[in-house]
Amino acid sequence: MGIVDVVSEYCTLPRTRRHLKKKQFQTVEMKVRIDCEGCERKIRKALEGMEGVSSVEVAARQNKVTVAGYVDAGKVMRRVARRTGKRVEPWPYVPYDVVAHPYAPGAYDKKAPPGYVRNVVADPNAAPLARASSTEVRYTAAFSDENPNAACAVM
Repeated sequence: MGIVDVVSEYCTLPRTRRHLKKKQFQTVEMKVRIDCEGCERKIRKALEGMEGVSSVEVAARQNKVTVAGYVDAGKVMRRVARRTGKRVEPWPYVPYDVVAHPYAPGAYDKKAPPGYVRNVVADPNAAPLARASSTEVRYTAAFSDENPNAACAVM
């Protein structure tokens, strides 16, 4: 038994590496009010200095900021809010093709960019009218042109 064996018994490394979390590449989309080119420049400057950020896209007309890289979404949003003093929220819109009833109350938003509606698929409490219940689906399927067994009582 050598000196290395004696020292290795007393100096052991932890078997789990919880403190070494590896961040995954992700895209963070957020809604930030952008009034002018100065606001856009301030947002871009706040994010480009952040560790792990690969690219920053700012769409001023849509009030949308997209950040790609090995980052945490919460940290990115907190940094933008702190450095710019603006209110930041996750991007609440999806293309209207994704939502079953895009013009139902709660899904339709006048402030949304063209071609987008509020994301009611992710939040079930946002708009109960935007999703059809199982009985509604059953009744609409019963009288569908695609259903060969659909019976029409009035002929």
